[in-house]
Amino acid sequence: MERRTVLVVGCGVIGLTSAIELQRAGLRVILAARALPPDTVSNIAAAFWSPYAVAPAERCDAWALESYGVFRELANDDFSGVVMRSGIEFYPHDGEAPSLLRNLPGARAARASELRPGHASGVVFDAPVIETSIFLPWLMRKFGAGGGVIEVVRFDSLDEALERAPLVVNCSGLGARELARDESMYAIRGQIVRAERGTIERFVLEHDAQGGSTYVIPRSNDCVLGGTREDRREDLRVDLRQSEDILRRCAALVPALAKLRPLSAVVGLRPGRPVVRLETEQRAKGLVVHNYGHGGAGVTLSWGCAREVRERLT
Repeated sequence: MERRTVLVVGCGVIGLTSAIELQRAGLRVILAARALPPDTVSNIAAAFWSPYAVAPAERCDAWALESYGVFRELANDDFSGVVMRSGIEFYPHDGEAPSLLRNLPGARAARASELRPGHASGVVFDAPVIETSIFLPWLMRKFGAGGGVIEVVRFDSLDEALERAPLVVNCSGLGARELARDESMYAIRGQIVRAERGTIERFVLEHDAQGGSTYVIPRSNDCVLGGTREDRREDLRVDLRQSEDILRRCAALVPALAKLRPLSAVVGLRPGRPVVRLETEQRAKGLVVHNYGHGGAGVTLSWGCAREVRERLT
Protein backbone atom coordinates (compact mmCIF):
# COMPACT_ATOMS: atom_id res chain seq x y z
CA MET A 1 0.00 0.00 0.00
CA GLU A 2 1.37 3.39 -0.98
CA ARG A 3 2.22 5.62 1.96
CA ARG A 4 0.12 8.71 2.50
CA THR A 5 1.84 11.93 1.43
CA VAL A 6 1.97 14.99 3.68
CA LEU A 7 3.14 18.41 2.58
CA VAL A 8 4.69 20.50 5.38
CA VAL A 9 4.85 24.21 4.60
CA GLY A 10 7.70 26.03 6.34
CA CYS A 11 11.32 25.08 7.08
CA GLY A 12 11.94 26.72 10.43
CA VAL A 13 12.19 24.69 13.61
CA ILE A 14 8.41 24.13 13.72
CA GLY A 15 8.26 22.81 10.15
CA LEU A 16 11.35 20.63 10.46
CA THR A 17 10.34 18.96 13.73
CA SER A 18 6.81 18.39 12.42
CA ALA A 19 8.21 16.84 9.24
CA ILE A 20 10.50 14.50 11.20
CA GLU A 21 7.73 13.35 13.54
CA LEU A 22 5.44 12.61 10.58
CA GLN A 23 8.25 10.78 8.84
CA ARG A 24 8.79 8.64 11.95
CA ALA A 25 5.10 7.75 11.83
CA GLY A 26 5.63 6.21 8.41
CA LEU A 27 4.22 8.93 6.18
CA ARG A 28 5.87 10.22 3.01
CA VAL A 29 6.76 13.83 3.76
CA ILE A 30 7.55 16.71 1.43
CA LEU A 31 8.76 19.90 3.08
CA ALA A 32 8.16 23.05 1.04
CA ALA A 33 9.23 26.57 2.00
CA ARG A 34 9.98 29.90 0.42
CA ALA A 35 13.21 30.13 2.48
CA LEU A 36 15.51 27.52 3.97
CA PRO A 37 17.98 27.76 6.86
CA PRO A 38 19.95 29.90 7.45
CA ASP A 39 17.41 32.34 6.00
CA THR A 40 14.66 31.68 8.56
CA VAL A 41 13.81 33.47 11.80
CA SER A 42 14.65 30.26 13.69
CA ASN A 43 18.31 30.81 12.84
CA ILE A 44 18.29 34.16 14.64
CA ALA A 45 16.61 32.90 17.80
CA ALA A 46 18.50 32.84 21.08
CA ALA A 47 17.03 29.32 21.24
CA PHE A 48 17.04 28.95 24.97
CA TRP A 49 14.29 26.68 26.30
CA SER A 50 11.86 29.13 27.90
CA PRO A 51 8.16 29.68 27.13
CA TYR A 52 8.07 33.36 26.13
CA ALA A 53 5.44 35.58 24.52
CA VAL A 54 3.09 32.66 23.94
CA ALA A 55 -0.33 31.35 25.03
CA PRO A 56 -2.49 29.54 26.12
CA ALA A 57 -0.51 28.61 29.21
CA GLU A 58 -1.82 25.11 29.85
CA ARG A 59 -1.30 23.81 26.32
CA CYS A 60 2.02 25.60 25.96
CA ASP A 61 3.33 24.20 29.25
CA ALA A 62 2.50 20.66 28.11
CA TRP A 63 4.20 21.20 24.73
CA ALA A 64 7.21 22.78 26.44
CA LEU A 65 7.65 19.86 28.85
CA GLU A 66 7.41 17.38 25.99
CA SER A 67 10.09 19.34 24.12
CA TYR A 68 12.25 19.58 27.24
CA GLY A 69 12.45 15.79 27.42
CA VAL A 70 13.41 15.49 23.75
CA PHE A 71 16.10 18.16 24.04
CA ARG A 72 17.58 16.46 27.10
CA GLU A 73 18.01 13.33 25.01
CA LEU A 74 19.43 15.27 22.06
CA ALA A 75 22.05 16.83 24.34
CA ASN A 76 23.71 13.39 24.32
CA ASP A 77 24.35 13.79 20.58
CA ASP A 78 27.53 15.80 20.09
CA PHE A 79 26.42 16.88 16.61
CA SER A 80 22.92 18.17 17.44
CA GLY A 81 23.92 21.62 18.70
CA VAL A 82 21.95 21.02 21.92
CA VAL A 83 23.54 21.25 25.37
CA MET A 84 22.08 21.29 28.88
CA ARG A 85 23.22 24.27 30.96
CA SER A 86 22.57 25.32 34.52
CA GLY A 87 21.51 28.85 35.35
CA ILE A 88 19.25 31.16 37.28
CA GLU A 89 16.16 33.22 36.50
CA PHE A 90 15.33 36.27 38.64
CA TYR A 91 11.90 37.78 39.31
CA PRO A 92 10.87 41.22 40.62
CA HIS A 93 9.07 41.78 43.91
CA ASP A 94 5.63 41.18 42.40
CA GLY A 95 6.71 38.15 40.38
CA GLU A 96 7.37 34.47 40.94
CA ALA A 97 8.85 31.71 38.85
CA PRO A 98 6.10 29.80 37.02
CA SER A 99 5.32 26.31 38.26
CA LEU A 100 6.64 24.95 34.95
CA LEU A 101 10.18 25.97 35.96
CA ARG A 102 9.84 25.21 39.66
CA ASN A 103 8.79 21.64 38.89
CA LEU A 104 11.61 20.80 36.47
CA PRO A 105 13.93 17.97 37.55
CA GLY A 106 16.53 19.33 39.96
CA ALA A 107 15.07 22.85 40.07
CA ARG A 108 15.28 24.77 43.35
CA ALA A 109 14.48 28.19 44.74
CA ALA A 110 17.37 30.63 44.62
CA ARG A 111 19.10 31.21 47.94
CA ALA A 112 19.12 34.68 49.45
CA SER A 113 22.83 34.94 48.67
CA GLU A 114 22.10 34.30 44.98
CA LEU A 115 19.42 36.98 44.57
CA ARG A 116 20.19 40.36 43.04
CA PRO A 117 19.05 43.65 44.59
CA GLY A 118 15.49 44.44 43.57
CA HIS A 119 14.45 40.82 43.14
CA ALA A 120 12.35 38.90 45.60
CA SER A 121 12.76 35.45 44.14
CA GLY A 122 14.55 33.31 41.64
CA VAL A 123 14.81 29.73 40.47
CA VAL A 124 17.91 27.70 39.65
CA PHE A 125 17.39 25.03 37.01
CA ASP A 126 18.91 23.18 34.07
CA ALA A 127 17.64 23.97 30.59
CA PRO A 128 18.51 23.15 26.99
CA VAL A 129 20.43 25.68 24.96
CA ILE A 130 19.95 25.06 21.25
CA GLU A 131 22.49 26.52 18.83
CA THR A 132 20.29 26.89 15.78
CA SER A 133 23.13 27.33 13.29
CA ILE A 134 24.05 23.72 14.17
CA PHE A 135 20.64 22.32 15.13
CA LEU A 136 18.68 23.29 12.00
CA PRO A 137 21.18 21.73 9.55
CA TRP A 138 21.21 18.66 11.82
CA LEU A 139 17.42 18.43 11.53
CA MET A 140 17.63 18.81 7.76
CA ARG A 141 20.15 15.97 7.56
CA LYS A 142 17.93 13.76 9.72
CA PHE A 143 14.94 14.50 7.54
CA GLY A 144 16.88 13.86 4.34
CA ALA A 145 18.35 10.61 5.68
CA GLY A 146 14.81 9.39 6.29
CA GLY A 147 13.87 9.95 2.66
CA GLY A 148 12.36 13.41 3.10
CA VAL A 149 12.19 15.84 0.19
CA ILE A 150 12.80 19.59 0.60
CA GLU A 151 11.63 22.06 -2.04
CA VAL A 152 11.94 25.83 -2.32
CA VAL A 153 8.52 27.03 -3.39
CA ARG A 154 6.09 29.79 -2.48
CA PHE A 155 2.37 29.10 -2.17
CA ASP A 156 -0.15 31.90 -2.41
CA SER A 157 -2.88 29.97 -0.61
CA LEU A 158 -3.50 26.78 1.32
CA ASP A 159 -5.71 25.53 -1.51
CA GLU A 160 -2.70 25.80 -3.81
CA ALA A 161 -0.69 23.71 -1.34
CA LEU A 162 -3.51 21.15 -1.16
CA GLU A 163 -3.21 20.64 -4.92
CA ARG A 164 0.19 19.08 -4.20
CA ALA A 165 -0.97 16.77 -1.41
CA PRO A 166 -4.28 15.98 0.32
CA LEU A 167 -2.69 16.51 3.74
CA VAL A 168 -0.97 19.82 4.52
CA VAL A 169 0.71 20.97 7.73
CA ASN A 170 0.87 24.74 7.87
CA CYS A 171 4.05 25.76 9.70
CA SER A 172 4.43 29.06 7.87
CA GLY A 173 4.99 31.25 10.94
CA LEU A 174 4.49 34.92 10.23
CA GLY A 175 3.72 33.97 6.64
CA ALA A 176 0.37 32.63 7.87
CA ARG A 177 -0.92 36.20 7.62
CA GLU A 178 -1.05 35.68 3.87
CA LEU A 179 -1.13 31.92 3.46
CA ALA A 180 -3.94 31.30 5.96
CA ARG A 181 -5.42 34.81 5.69
CA ASP A 182 -4.92 35.08 9.47
CA GLU A 183 -5.33 38.72 10.46
CA SER A 184 -4.56 37.94 14.10
CA MET A 185 -0.90 37.32 13.26
CA TYR A 186 1.58 40.08 14.05
CA ALA A 187 5.33 40.50 14.16
CA ILE A 188 7.22 40.64 17.46
CA ARG A 189 10.51 42.36 16.71
CA GLY A 190 13.47 41.09 18.72
CA GLN A 191 17.07 42.26 18.69
CA ILE A 192 19.99 40.39 20.21
CA VAL A 193 23.72 40.94 20.49
CA ARG A 194 26.35 38.23 20.19
CA ALA A 195 29.47 38.65 22.29
CA GLU A 196 32.56 36.70 23.19
CA ARG A 197 31.84 33.95 25.66
CA GLY A 198 35.00 34.11 27.76
CA THR A 199 34.61 31.82 30.77
CA ILE A 200 30.84 32.25 31.15
CA GLU A 201 29.20 28.87 31.69
CA ARG A 202 25.79 29.59 33.26
CA PHE A 203 22.77 31.30 31.76
CA VAL A 204 21.20 34.22 33.62
CA LEU A 205 17.77 35.76 33.05
CA GLU A 206 16.18 38.76 34.73
CA HIS A 207 12.56 39.86 34.47
CA ASP A 208 11.51 43.42 35.21
CA ALA A 209 8.23 44.78 36.50
CA GLN A 210 7.16 45.89 33.00
CA GLY A 211 7.38 42.38 31.58
CA GLY A 212 10.69 42.87 29.80
CA SER A 213 13.67 40.59 30.17
CA THR A 214 17.45 40.62 30.09
CA TYR A 215 19.35 37.43 29.39
CA VAL A 216 22.83 36.04 28.92
CA ILE A 217 22.94 32.65 27.16
CA PRO A 218 26.38 31.04 26.71
CA ARG A 219 26.77 28.86 23.62
CA SER A 220 29.74 26.96 22.21
CA ASN A 221 31.75 29.97 21.00
CA ASP A 222 29.76 33.04 21.98
CA CYS A 223 27.08 34.46 24.28
CA VAL A 224 23.66 35.59 23.14
CA LEU A 225 22.64 38.78 24.92
CA GLY A 226 19.15 40.21 24.93
CA GLY A 227 16.62 41.21 24.63
CA THR A 228 13.94 43.39 23.15
CA ARG A 229 10.28 42.88 22.42
CA GLU A 230 8.40 45.26 20.12
CA ASP A 231 4.97 44.15 19.00
CA ARG A 232 3.97 45.05 15.45
CA ARG A 233 7.29 46.66 14.52
CA GLU A 234 8.79 45.11 11.38
CA ASP A 235 11.99 47.09 10.92
CA LEU A 236 14.82 44.60 10.39
CA ARG A 237 17.58 47.19 10.73
CA VAL A 238 19.83 46.90 13.78
CA ASP A 239 19.13 49.69 16.26
CA LEU A 240 22.49 50.78 17.69
CA ARG A 241 20.87 52.33 20.74
CA GLN A 242 19.15 49.06 21.52
CA SER A 243 22.46 47.21 21.19
CA GLU A 244 24.07 49.60 23.66
CA ASP A 245 21.17 49.16 26.07
CA ILE A 246 21.37 45.37 25.81
CA LEU A 247 25.11 45.45 26.51
CA ARG A 248 24.59 47.75 29.49
CA ARG A 249 21.83 45.62 31.02
CA CYS A 250 23.68 42.36 30.47
CA ALA A 251 26.94 43.66 31.93
CA ALA A 252 25.02 44.76 35.02
CA LEU A 253 23.62 41.23 35.25
CA VAL A 254 26.92 39.45 34.51
CA PRO A 255 29.84 41.83 35.24
CA ALA A 256 32.35 39.59 33.40
CA LEU A 257 30.70 40.66 30.12
CA ALA A 258 32.13 44.17 30.47
CA LYS A 259 35.55 42.77 29.50
CA LEU A 260 34.28 40.75 26.52
CA ARG A 261 34.05 42.02 22.96
CA PRO A 262 30.68 42.37 21.19
CA LEU A 263 30.69 40.44 17.91
CA SER A 264 27.47 41.26 16.06
CA ALA A 265 23.82 42.22 16.41
CA VAL A 266 20.84 40.74 14.58
CA VAL A 267 17.11 41.36 14.36
CA GLY A 268 14.32 38.85 13.84
CA LEU A 269 10.54 38.95 13.61
CA ARG A 270 8.84 36.40 15.83
CA PRO A 271 5.43 35.10 14.70
CA GLY A 272 3.06 36.60 17.27
CA ARG A 273 -0.54 35.57 17.77
CA PRO A 274 -2.98 35.84 20.73
CA VAL A 275 -2.74 32.03 21.04
CA VAL A 276 -0.77 29.34 19.23
CA ARG A 277 -2.85 27.86 16.45
CA LEU A 278 -2.58 24.08 16.51
CA GLU A 279 -5.81 22.71 15.10
CA THR A 280 -7.22 20.71 12.21
CA GLU A 281 -9.19 22.31 9.39
CA GLN A 282 -11.12 20.31 6.81
CA ARG A 283 -11.18 22.04 3.44
CA ALA A 284 -12.81 21.08 0.16
CA LYS A 285 -9.48 19.97 -1.31
CA GLY A 286 -8.13 18.16 1.73
CA LEU A 287 -7.06 18.39 5.36
CA VAL A 288 -4.90 21.10 6.91
CA VAL A 289 -3.26 20.96 10.32
CA HIS A 290 -2.20 24.43 11.42
CA ASN A 291 0.90 24.73 13.61
CA TYR A 292 1.99 28.36 13.88
CA GLY A 293 1.89 31.49 16.04
CA HIS A 294 4.53 30.39 18.57
CA GLY A 295 5.74 33.89 19.42
CA GLY A 296 9.14 33.80 21.10
CA ALA A 297 8.86 30.11 22.00
CA GLY A 298 9.11 28.26 18.70
CA VAL A 299 12.11 26.16 19.72
CA THR A 300 10.73 25.65 23.24
CA LEU A 301 7.43 24.23 21.99
CA SER A 302 8.68 22.58 18.81
CA TRP A 303 8.77 18.86 19.64
CA GLY A 304 5.62 18.94 21.75
CA CYS A 305 3.67 20.61 18.95
CA ALA A 306 5.20 18.31 16.34
CA ARG A 307 4.04 15.26 18.25
CA GLU A 308 0.51 16.61 18.46
CA VAL A 309 0.59 17.18 14.69
CA ARG A 310 1.61 13.54 14.27
CA GLU A 311 -1.26 12.39 16.51
CA ARG A 312 -3.73 14.40 14.45
CA LEU A 313 -2.63 12.77 11.19
CA THR A 314 -2.01 9.18 12.24
